[in-house]
Amino acid sequence: MSTRIERRFAKLKAEGRPALVTYFMGGDPDYETSLSIMKALPKAGSDVIELGMPFSDPMADGPAIQAAGLRALKAGQTLNKTLQMAREFRATDNETPIVLMGYYNPIYIHGVDRFLPEAIDAGIDGLIVVDLPPEMDEELCVPALKAGINFIRLATPTTDDKRLPKVLENTSGFVYYVSMTGITGSALADTSKVAEAVTRIKGHTSLPVCVGFGVKTAEQARVIGASADGVVVGTAIVNAVANVIGPKGEMTANPAEAVATLVNGLAQGVRSARLAAAQ
Repeated sequence: MSTRIERRFAKLKAEGRPALVTYFMGGDPDYETSLSIMKALPKAGSDVIELGMPFSDPMADGPAIQAAGLRALKAGQTLNKTLQMAREFRATDNETPIVLMGYYNPIYIHGVDRFLPEAIDAGIDGLIVVDLPPEMDEELCVPALKAGINFIRLATPTTDDKRLPKVLENTSGFVYYVSMTGITGSALADTSKVAEAVTRIKGHTSLPVCVGFGVKTAEQARVIGASADGVVVGTAIVNAVANVIGPKGEMTANPAEAVATLVNGLAQGVRSARLAAAQ
């Protein structure tokens, strides 16, 4: 059986366009607001949703996503609540793929044997666990694959041709190419180098290659989408939420509407990527 992720990328390939993959932090700034953001994403043009699992000690996240995680934890977000959020989303949307993204510690504490069936019940389609290298595949990756959940691996500019096959060995769903070294939300990478990297990765796998880290505007999404199978946007979405939170935690505007406006523009950029490339 194919997964929602595989079906979505097959559909987009048939349509001749890349995917817009959107990341947001589960529980930021609170559960109900976060759920409303999640529900707004597909309508605004998101093709795949990355649902962030807040963690107190993130290693690869920039200041914006770190702050979002802390806001979520302060508001009482837990792994159970993040799974519940996916479950509530699934009540009205059974098509949009959901990828849980974060660190291994909350899953490890929860217990892998307990987590995987709960994740499937909640409608989770894939996992991105940034601190689990291929050498630790038996911990979570292999059990997840056996359970029918895609395990999505990150490749970086420092992942050379010797290392790449090991990284791709148990990867499924898609490959997430982190277009630069450093933390999330850094400056956009050189787009010509991104195109070269996508081509190099595709020489080792038939999986879709999605590119992230640093994409903030529709134009950047259009340029990246010309060569990639998907464009991942995270920090810009998290910032859209942070920008409508006042100094005392009050909402100065509707976060879901702010995110939807941003995502709608990004989606237009992604959808125009191949048209521009063909001209």
